[in-house]
Amino acid sequence: MSRIIAVDLGGTNLRVGLVKDNKILKYIKKKTPKNQEKLLKEMVDSISRLMTTDVKAIGVGSPGPLENGIIKNPPNLPFRNFNLKKFLQDKFKKRVVIENDAKCVAIAESKLGCKKKNFIILTLGTGIGGGIIINNQLYKGQGCAGELGHMILDNGKDFETLWKEKGKQIKELFENNDKKKLERVAMYLGQGIGSLINIFDPEIVIIAGGVRENGEKFLKMIRKQVKKYQIIQRNVEIKFSKLEHPGVLGAGLLVR
Repeated sequence: MSRIIAVDLGGTNLRVGLVKDNKILKYIKKKTPKNQEKLLKEMVDSISRLMTTDVKAIGVGSPGPLENGIIKNPPNLPFRNFNLKKFLQDKFKKRVVIENDAKCVAIAESKLGCKKKNFIILTLGTGIGGGIIINNQLYKGQGCAGELGHMILDNGKDFETLWKEKGKQIKELFENNDKKKLERVAMYLGQGIGSLINIFDPEIVIIAGGVRENGEKFLKMIRKQVKKYQIIQRNVEIKFSKLEHPGVLGAGLLVR
């Protein structure tokens, strides 16, 4: 099987891997520049370092909204209606496939992780991304479905905004034993996840991203809050992803 360059373009980190048979052979991680020109240079440099003659394609996971390889207006990246697909194809003369980064994580979980038929993935990082798997298929609506971070939860503020305001310093909150603020973060996560369970009735909800570092204690807090907002009388599993670098693996799986 040929090798694939897989790019996980995040608001905080840029990850690039050389992938073969769903295994990452080489891996580069850098901070994501906040300037478009610098970001493109960093991406090209990283891809070039991993490029080999038998690489057949490049798969990219990027925050949305995006369509047909064009990144529209992501809140955490310096792109506005930028055709990243064309840019990379012109630069490397390889086939390029681009998909929403959280959807890439969902694909990785579907094929390599939980392998459930119906589930929700939430990526908690710089923002909140989402992926929906229904009957083993990635649900995309008319092309852009899955922006789960933009559900309105509280006083006109969406899930992602509340996460940015309350949730980015969870590690520090644990260190300071700030139970009140931790409960507040868990409450918003409970509202969001509970709402998604009520809508989709999934087998499992998988949480990915840096929040995994906070461990089972925080996960228990989230589960407790979800119960308050979940009306479906079913014990839906809520777990952290066990995959390492699921965004990179999912970007690699874009190329068939």
